[in-house]
Amino acid sequence: MPAGGRPTVRSRRLGAALKRHREAAGLDQGVAAAAILKSITKISRLESGQVSASALEVRTLLNCYGVQDPGERDRLETWARTSNERGWWLDYQETVRPDYADHITLESDSTYIRSWEPALIPGLLQTPEYAESVITSGPTFIVADRVAQLVKVRQERQRRIEEGGANFTAIIWEPAVTSLAHDPVVGPGQLMRLLDVGQRQNVTVQILPAPASKAAGMSGAFVAFSFGVEPSVDAVTVRNVANTSVVEAPNDLALYVNVFDQLRSAAMSPEESAERLRDLLSNTQHPRGEPA
Repeated sequence: MPAGGRPTVRSRRLGAALKRHREAAGLDQGVAAAAILKSITKISRLESGQVSASALEVRTLLNCYGVQDPGERDRLETWARTSNERGWWLDYQETVRPDYADHITLESDSTYIRSWEPALIPGLLQTPEYAESVITSGPTFIVADRVAQLVKVRQERQRRIEEGGANFTAIIWEPAVTSLAHDPVVGPGQLMRLLDVGQRQNVTVQILPAPASKAAGMSGAFVAFSFGVEPSVDAVTVRNVANTSVVEAPNDLALYVNVFDQLRSAAMSPEESAERLRDLLSNTQHPRGEPA
């Protein structure tokens, strides 16, 4: 059973990939079960993510399905080895909800992360002060100790891009950025953070101009994840006021890819975005009408 007694995003991802390869080979679950000397029920539960597979079982199934691609074989065997791996976020399991843990798992496994935010600065780019202001302004009351824990979780998540473990592209609607210029406490530090992080080789920050409301209205906030050497999208998380859901169906993923591509085309270039941030930072530090 996957850790926590529920299908994890890792076990679901592995199961879906094995099912896809089995069906592509034109084989039924009985053939797969015979290959690893298990029951059809085991294969069914494995493909749904209800149980984990060992790396040896995955290797045997891929041989049975005729999968030769070394990159794909290595990727799925790695998923098998890590499907029950304990993540750092489990140290915060009393604070981190299961749906949030799923998001962090995807984030931790990703090689490419793409974020669209129409209202907030993405969590991977938030300063502790900004993160606290967002957490405490939510629709539910959160006690101070849990607020501090959630801020720590955000900071720990940021190590993924700070250490170069993933390429990160963030598109942020301009109103979310310009609002920082009106916050003399949190604004300057957060604007500087965006400028600093945007200079990293593995990070791209782009601002969608405020007038591009039609593009901004195509979708609420979402994050797209890729897990291989190619940036093809393998999963998307969508946040709403109640929870965060994971999208994995190929047709649905294609829609989010299309939306993100349109947003990126309508956004300022990284250089233009950095110039806009510098302008806002200058105005925040030295309001018009006051000497610089």
